[in-house]
Amino acid sequence: MKGDWVEIVIDAGGTPRTYEIRATRAGRRVDVTTRRGLVEVSEVTRSGTPVRTARFMSSRILALVEHPADEVS
Repeated sequence: MKGDWVEIVIDAGGTPRTYEIRATRAGRRVDVTTRRGLVEVSEVTRSGTPVRTARFMSSRILALVEHPADEVS
């Protein structure tokens, strides 16, 4: 849902770097997949088509924080 975002902090050779992946439009969400030493973070449409994808080596990740969108009643 719009407003979801994931913050990834990686070790970039002594200096940590921070990346953010956001669901930028209504109906999109952010999916996190872990497989074979890689963490893949994708912005996905309602139909499941990836719009943007970022891949990180899991051994380099210092922190991965998922921030859900605020629910509006």
